[in-house]
Amino acid sequence: MQKVFEVINPDFESSPFTGMTKNHYIEMAKYVLERAFKHVDSIETPISFPIVPGKTYPEPNAPDWRYRSADFEALERTFNIAGPLIHVDPEITINNIKLRDYYSLHIYNAFTPGHSNSLPLPEDLPDSTYQFTCEFGGLFKTLLLMPDTIWSTYTEKQKDEMVECISKWGHHRTTQNNWRIFNIVTLSFLKKNGYKIDDELLKSHLLWVASYHSGNGWYLEQTYNYYTISLFIVYLTIWNRTFGDEFYPEIAETIEKSAQELYKTYVNFFGRDGYVNMWARSITYRTWISGGFPVSFMLKGESPLDPGMARRLCSGSLLQFLTREEFFENDIPALGYYRHTEYILQNYSCAGSPFIMFIPFIALALPDDSPFWTAKENEGFWENLGSESNVEVLTNPGIVLANHGKTGTSEIIPGKVYYQDSNYSKLAYNTHFPWEDHNPQGGTALEYSFRSLDPRDLRGDDINFYLTGHKVQNSSEKNAVYTTSESMLYNGVRNDVIYRQAIMRKPPNNGVGYIIDLAEIIIPGGIIRVDRTRLAFEYELTLGNYGLPHLKGIKANVKQFEDGNKKVITASIPGRKVALIIYNGWDELSSLTHEGRNAEADESTVIYAHKKRMEKNPPMELMISVLLHKMDDSEWTEEELSPIKDIKIMDITPKYSALGANIILNNNKKYEVDFIDMDGYRSC
Repeated sequence: MQKVFEVINPDFESSPFTGMTKNHYIEMAKYVLERAFKHVDSIETPISFPIVPGKTYPEPNAPDWRYRSADFEALERTFNIAGPLIHVDPEITINNIKLRDYYSLHIYNAFTPGHSNSLPLPEDLPDSTYQFTCEFGGLFKTLLLMPDTIWSTYTEKQKDEMVECISKWGHHRTTQNNWRIFNIVTLSFLKKNGYKIDDELLKSHLLWVASYHSGNGWYLEQTYNYYTISLFIVYLTIWNRTFGDEFYPEIAETIEKSAQELYKTYVNFFGRDGYVNMWARSITYRTWISGGFPVSFMLKGESPLDPGMARRLCSGSLLQFLTREEFFENDIPALGYYRHTEYILQNYSCAGSPFIMFIPFIALALPDDSPFWTAKENEGFWENLGSESNVEVLTNPGIVLANHGKTGTSEIIPGKVYYQDSNYSKLAYNTHFPWEDHNPQGGTALEYSFRSLDPRDLRGDDINFYLTGHKVQNSSEKNAVYTTSESMLYNGVRNDVIYRQAIMRKPPNNGVGYIIDLAEIIIPGGIIRVDRTRLAFEYELTLGNYGLPHLKGIKANVKQFEDGNKKVITASIPGRKVALIIYNGWDELSSLTHEGRNAEADESTVIYAHKKRMEKNPPMELMISVLLHKMDDSEWTEEELSPIKDIKIMDITPKYSALGANIILNNNKKYEVDFIDMDGYRSC
């Protein structure tokens, strides 16, 4: 078997960018399952993958139900590929095993007692929430859409035997927000098939879910992330068409309305070539957000998406991963992003978890004459973008999207982050520069990295910020390393300037003395930063650009120079370059080689700015910098490295705000950075 997926006999007439047609989706799905089924000896063998050591489950000495959970997850999530394949060809076999018979058998065994892989019932476990609930939702999402795959193969007696397990888990305790969708889908499947459920519980879950809608089509999860797309939009649109329209039309219409709103900016999350952005948690699920492309053709009326662009981006996102040899580990998608990457993982994932990334294969449930399949691939708005950058502002979730025509990359600039977590709290995320893990020694990529030099911190015996005599617990060891923002606040977009706040320490530790006010201007291939420090005591600070992986062991080439009122540092690897330019508020530029922090390679280079302020009461400063990126090997031009023509710093702005600036770009565009009433605009 080939080491990576190849598009054999590409159809460049209908798909000039990827060559992918419906037949290629079928071949890709078969390719993935053929590798996964290397772990299946016969039709009687439950699918089970090797346990991956590290933070994922099941851990050593885990209870038996954790192993049942991991195996059920492998069974259910591979059905995201198997189900659509069975739908298009009920007789399809993988490694001489008929898929329909295999999944019918093992799902029946999982839901009835007495089998090696049968599931425990909720009453057999301590009262809590369990991964089983999540997998029930995933399975019945697929079966609501494609009941012909396996549900129709069971006798009424077999169905009745399974319903007890399904019903108990469907009615069991769930957790907040997106997990309610799993119970909704499971209970709805039962009701649709004539089984009794608690209708009031189902309605309650539905109203709870509707209450999470925040605007712009987005739903509040733990913070704002891809779960809005993959669950609230994908799962619930399937629920709408298969159940909700008939039984809960008002709620279904509410969900439909939010989906229509989200799709207005959905394509802006992807790079020109369809690349997915490595953002938010559950990164190992990769392309699960691409399920929004085929699902858009299940909305009422015509899809809000250009069908040619939808297939181009959907296909590109799948090729982003399946054409990489390092993507597979033990013949299944690695726990990570492009390869195994421990730092991005969560303890709720197991070896089979990444198979949820194949939700886009529900495209195979669309008929052959669907515009998703028949339209000619195109690049949508990218075709007319030229070298300019498109900016979309999602005010309610506090997300700004930038699509750079110059580089073909897209960026997510998050604004409402409640806690310290690199999955969410980076200054920006780029489709072609996967984020790096935090470096406690400073120089963290795409983050402000802060170290207190306040001697009260360093002693570890802080006696409060006011003379009380009461000692505050304060670890000198903790404060010897750099930390990143503890939350990110969104303060709006005014006159094309994005305003946010990075809170480096929260109250009660004098949280108003650890603020960096952020003002950002998006330019082709990058961003201008005019950020105001409100850091009250002695400190050290770094700001890094995107990290560059040392692919095949080749180190990045770093150059540095000064030119008049600016300092410049650049770094390059084949096919990618970054530059960092500082004008004001920084001491120096430098670079670091990181080990074990990059999603693509064991080593990487980060270029960064550094400053150190040792006054007991350091002044506020404007830190003016430019972060640029490229996706080719061309040399930086003088014009590219001189984006700012003039800077005028004002102690008091015309609107009576402290410390702002007038910026004139080299194309003569003018911007006023004014932090007026900054704290009053904050939202999170």
